[in-house]
Parts: sequence; C-alpha cells; structure tokens
Amino acid sequence: MAILTKEQAKALLTKVLSYSKAEQCEVNLNGSDGGNIRYARSSVSTSGGISTNSLVVTSAFGKKSGVATINEFDDASLEKVVRRAEELAQLAPENPEFMDFLGPQEYGPESPTFSEATAAMGPKERADAVQASLNQAKENKLNAAGFLSNSTGYSAMMNSKGLFAYNKSTDVAFNITIRTEDGKGSGYATKGYNDYTKLDTKGATAIAAKKAMASVTAKAIEPGKYTVILEPTAVAVMLENLFFDLDARRADEGRSSMSKPGGKTKVGEQLLDERVNVYSDPWNPELPTATWNGDGRPQQKVNWIEKGVVKNLYTSMYWAAKKGIKSLPSPGGAIMQGGTKTLEELIKGTEKGILVTRLWYIRSVDPQTLLLTGLTRDGTFYIENGEIKFPVKNFRFNESPIIMLNNLDEIGKSERTVSAESDTNYLLPALKIRDFTFTSLSDAV
Repeated sequence: MAILTKEQAKALLTKVLSYSKAEQCEVNLNGSDGGNIRYARSSVSTSGGISTNSLVVTSAFGKKSGVATINEFDDASLEKVVRRAEELAQLAPENPEFMDFLGPQEYGPESPTFSEATAAMGPKERADAVQASLNQAKENKLNAAGFLSNSTGYSAMMNSKGLFAYNKSTDVAFNITIRTEDGKGSGYATKGYNDYTKLDTKGATAIAAKKAMASVTAKAIEPGKYTVILEPTAVAVMLENLFFDLDARRADEGRSSMSKPGGKTKVGEQLLDERVNVYSDPWNPELPTATWNGDGRPQQKVNWIEKGVVKNLYTSMYWAAKKGIKSLPSPGGAIMQGGTKTLEELIKGTEKGILVTRLWYIRSVDPQTLLLTGLTRDGTFYIENGEIKFPVKNFRFNESPIIMLNNLDEIGKSERTVSAESDTNYLLPALKIRDFTFTSLSDAV
C-alpha cells in the first residue's frame, strides 16, 4: 500500500470512526516504505525492501478500553476491527489511570521531517552509496561491515472528539565498521539524516578507515581518571540516559536521578555545569520531529536544562492531572547546545588526554546517581601536547552523565549523530571532560 497523503489518511480514519458505537474511539494509522543493504567482509550480504501499514483502534466505555490492530483496509475488515476493540473494552477491567481522549489541538506549522530526495531513493541510490563505501575500504585493503537503510513513513490519528493529526517523514541511516586484515585495528562511523543528500558514505568510511589503520598498535596504559574527548557518537549513549531520566512520574516516585527525599524533584536546581543547555524543538532544521506525540498532545520547543538548571520534566496526561503540573509530552528528539570548536581544535588544545570514538554495551549501575558502565571501542587514542600520539587498548568505564557534565572543560560544535545503543538521532557536540573514570582494560578492539 502506498504512503497515504494527509487527505487520504483523513478519509480512511473518518470511515473507521463511522463504525464506532463506543463512548469514545481513537484510531492511529501508520505506514512506511523503504529499503536497505547490509554488507560484511567488504561484500554485500543482503538487500531488501520493507513496506508496512497498520491501523490501531482504541474503543472506550467509561474507564474500560480495548485495543485491536489490523493491516487490511477494506470496509468489512475495518468494521470488524472496530467491533473487536469494542468487545475487548467491554471485557476489560476499569483502568484507574484512563484519561479521556483529547479534543481538537493546534499543532502549528508542519515540521520539515520530509525530504523528496530521500523519498525518491531506490535500489540504485542505495547501491551507489554502498559502492562508494566499499571502494574506500578496498583501496586501503580493509574489511568493511555496514548497513544502509532509508524509509518514507507517515502517521496519523483521529478520534471521536474531533482531534486529527498527520505527519509524513523520511529517514536515511548509515553505519560502518572497518577492520584491518589482521583484525587488530577497528574504526567506526555512523550518520543519520532526514535528507539523503546530506549523507556522504565515502567520507564516513574514510573516517572509520583512518581510525582502523591508526589503532593497530594499541598500547595498554593504566586505568584511572583521565581527561577525555568524547566524540558525538560517544556523547549520545551517555546523555540519552539523562534524557530518559527527565520523567516526572519516576522522579516523583523516587525512582530516578531527578528524585529528592520526601517525594520532591530536582526541578529548579543547578544540577550541571552552567554551560549545559538541553532543549527540544520539532522545527529544528537539523533535527526535525513530528509536532505531536502518540496521545495527540502538541510538541513545542522546550528547554529541559538551561544553564545547568533542570527546568522541565515530561509527563503522561494522567500524572500531570494527578499532580497538577504542566502536561509536557516526551520530546521526539533532544539537542544539546554546542560551542564553536571542531573536534580537531579540541584535540589541539589538550595537553594530555584520551580520544574516545565510541562507547557501547552501556548498563546501569546506580539509577539514583545515574552511574553507568560500559566499554570503549573502535578507536581509542592517547593525546599529548595537542596531538594524537598512539592508540591505546580499550577500557571499561564507570561514569555518570551528571558527574561528567559537572567535569566539563570544553564543548565542541553540535552535529547530528546516532546512538549506537538505541538508534536514536540527536544533535550533540563533542565534549572535553576531566576526571573521566576508566576502571579496567579490555582486550576487545
């Protein structure tokens, strides 16, 4: 089934609601069309296309609700899925946290989440992009493993109270791991955009290749506290744990780093270095997101952390009503305000330190302090007198993003990056951090 336009989606959802006999009914419609190429040992292993459509009906009687899903859109199937949701609702127990569906909302101008260039991508464009990556690896006699995918998608929702929302978006994502033939050197790069024309697979592969060749002769140095420069990919997996913790209910219930004794939260407190500013903006041209969230609430530009002070927490409609607080949905993307220095300039200004390409296998140690553990990989280098002197063996670390952002030396330029842990896109800078804690060595490359 093709990607539905706003008018087509509205017509389909109106038809579905016409079958409803429930006190309240809400219908969500989602679809996507895209393709991918996977390669390993410098050879393509799989290539494919994926097309999906699904329609979800939620019917409610009082505080009882039922949900049914279908991917067939003929009239008989649509009526059948509505009846099924109503049957399930009648059988369900009351949900004490059920909230009435929203009425009509104002979402502002459309966000630039859709790119014609990405929507027009086909097998040839994917093959050409991957070929550019493979050529770069083969010219340097390196082994490449990567994944390239693109998709065009839409989402829409409508309910019996008059709410209607629609968004169309595109996405292209690329990641590459380069290994030397002896397996002793490894490099990594990842890129993600809404607009395919911004993707440079050859350039990203060149960065990964350079790191792989430079990391072959890695030396073991003692674990301990070091000044580090975290590239945006490494910053992403640390900071997203802080972003995920900005949840009002978890904070109120004492289950997060935003909690204080006595059921209080850290909203309004100076938690981080005053240079730390974190916000979300659905209309940001580098990281655009939908102007509404899954329950229909409008998204807006929100300052979550301003000059190191926690300004807002996101919340469900139920918890906002229960606590009498502002009803802010979780954002579609997170942005940390950057500085003016490039990665090269951060390195040049470092007397002694360690450059970290990537962090992975992140696990929580202490939710209250947000202490995390994980490993470096795919290119870790020792810096001395403003130059990369030699590669070092990988480390295990124990560090909290909260402590990390209080040990902030410098902030680099922000760029769009992808978390290797969650595949989520962010707009983040490289960070120079003092006293980052490495606890042990790792033999992995």
